[in-house]
Amino acid sequence: MRRLILALCLTSLPVAAIAQATAAKGTDTQHSATPGTVAPAVPPAAAPLSAGAAAIKSHVMFLAADAMRGREAGSPEYDIAAEYVAAQFFAAGLKPGGDKGGYAQNVPLVSYKPDGQGTLAITGAAGQSALTFGTDYIPSSNPRTAETSVSAPVVFVGYGIVAPQYGRDDYRGVDVKGKIVAFVSGSPSKMTGEERAWLGAATTKARFAAERGAVGTIALVTPRSDKQRPFARLVEANDHSRMTWANADGTGHVEEGGIPALATLSLSGAQKLFAGARTSWAKIARAAEKADATFTPEALPVTVSATTKTKFEQVRSSNVVGVLPGSDPALSREVVVLSAHLDHVGVSGKAEDKIHNGALDNAIGIASLIEEAKRFQKEGPAKRTILFLAVTAEEKGLVGSDYFANHPTVPAESIIANVNLDMPILTYKFEDMVAFGGDRSTLGPIIRGAVEGAGVALSPDPIPDEGIFVRSDHFRFVQKGVPSVFLWPGQKGPGKAAVEHFLSTNYHKPTDDLSQPIEWEEGVRFVDVNYRIARNIGDAATRPVWNKGDYFGTLFKGPMAP
Repeated sequence: MRRLILALCLTSLPVAAIAQATAAKGTDTQHSATPGTVAPAVPPAAAPLSAGAAAIKSHVMFLAADAMRGREAGSPEYDIAAEYVAAQFFAAGLKPGGDKGGYAQNVPLVSYKPDGQGTLAITGAAGQSALTFGTDYIPSSNPRTAETSVSAPVVFVGYGIVAPQYGRDDYRGVDVKGKIVAFVSGSPSKMTGEERAWLGAATTKARFAAERGAVGTIALVTPRSDKQRPFARLVEANDHSRMTWANADGTGHVEEGGIPALATLSLSGAQKLFAGARTSWAKIARAAEKADATFTPEALPVTVSATTKTKFEQVRSSNVVGVLPGSDPALSREVVVLSAHLDHVGVSGKAEDKIHNGALDNAIGIASLIEEAKRFQKEGPAKRTILFLAVTAEEKGLVGSDYFANHPTVPAESIIANVNLDMPILTYKFEDMVAFGGDRSTLGPIIRGAVEGAGVALSPDPIPDEGIFVRSDHFRFVQKGVPSVFLWPGQKGPGKAAVEHFLSTNYHKPTDDLSQPIEWEEGVRFVDVNYRIARNIGDAATRPVWNKGDYFGTLFKGPMAP
C-alpha cells in the first residue's frame, strides 16, 4: 500500500517542486532571534539553480534518498524507483515500450551461490588426494544446474586467451576436447585496455575453452594476482550471491554457453595440481610475475574430480522502457537506444551508515536520461525512433541490459546505436569529455561535433587499463553488433583529482550520496552533449557502422564500414 501511495504522489508532484519544497523546509529550521539579542549571521544564499539543474537535482534527491535503501535489483525500493521513472517517462510524452502495453519490461532474475564446500580431488601417479576447502580451493557455483560433477584430465593453457591480432593462441599444440582447462588469472599487458579487459575475463576464457570442446575450467591464483586480491578475500566472498537472468526453463543464463567453472585454486592448490608436470608450478608462478608473461600449454599428468552444488533463489525485477516514435516514415523503423542503469548495490557493510545511496552511480545517469526525454519532448522527435531504457541489475553484471539485448521490445534488427549514461562524475566544472568506444565506429565524428559544439574538448581515454568500455551496459549492445558509446566528463584541469577522489573514496560506498559537492549545472551540460549526440544519430542520413576492421565490430559481426 505504501508503494502505491508513493507512486501516485509522484505522478502528481512536479519534480522541480520536490527540490523547492526541500529547500523551503531547510529555511524553516532556522532559529528566530530572541527579542533583544543579536541574530546569528546568516551565510549568503547560494546562487539559484537553473530550471534544468533543479530538475536534475530533484530526481537525484528522490532516487538517492536513504528511504530508497540503495535501489538493489529485486528489492521493493528498486520497484518504487522504477515506478518513478515510468511516471517521468509518461510526463515527458514517451509511449510505453515494455510488456503488455506498460513501461515495465519484466526481467526474471536468478540469484545463486555455492551450496556448501563441494569436493575437489586430484588423481595422479601417486594416487588420489583431496584438496582442502578454503586453503587449496573454493568451489564455483553453476547457474545452469543445482549439482555439477565433472571428472576429466587437465590441460594447462596459460592465460587461456586466443587473440590472433596479438599473435597469441594459448591452445596451440594441445587438445582440450573432453578435458578440463586450467588457466592463470589476468591477461598480457601488451594489449589495448579495452581488448585486454575483454580477453582477460573468466567468461571470455570459458568461451574459448567451450569452443574447443573442454568440459570445465579451473582458475589459478598466481603470486601476482594474489597481491592484487588475496585468496583469503576470495574465500570470504565465496558465499556471496551472484545474479543472472533466467531462461524459459528457469535455469540461469550463462554467457559462456554452459561450460561450468569448477573452482579457483590457491597457490597451494596449484602446486598440488602441477605435481609431476613437465613444467613445475614454481616456474609457472615466476613467469606469471611478468606483466606480459608467455606460457607453454601442456597436458598435466592428473585427473581432477570436482563436485559442487548451487543454491538458487528466484528474483523479479524490471527494466523501464519509453519510446519516442520517429517522424520519418522510413527512418522511424530504425531505433536509437539511450540507456542508464537504475539499480545500485543496496545495503551492506559494517559501518554505521550501510546504505549505498548511489547518487552519482547512477541516479544522476537516470536523471540525465529523463531530462533528455524532456528535451526531445520540447524540441520534437528525431527522424528515427528513440528508445529510453532504464535497466536493472547492472551492478550484478550488466544483467538487465543483457536481458533487453536478448529480449528487445522492438525488433532486434531495428536497433542501430546505443548511447549509455553511466556514473558521470560531476563534482567539478569539466573542461573536456571522454567517449569510451567512440573511436571504434562512425559515431566518432558525431560525438566530436557534439562535444566541441558544447564548448569542450574531446580527449582520449585517460585510464585505458581500466577497460571501461567493456564494463557498462552499452557493451551488451556491442555484443549484438550495435555501435555504442558512453561519455564521461574528462580529466583536464580539476578533473583528474576529482575523478581519483571519487573512485578511491566514494565509489560503491555509502558516501556516494548528496553530501558530495555535486555541480548540478554541470549536469545540464552533460545532458546537452548527450542530447546532441542522440539527436544527430536520430537525424543522420545513414546509420552508424563500425570502422573497418574494428576488433569488437568484427568479433560480434556488426555492420562494418567498407
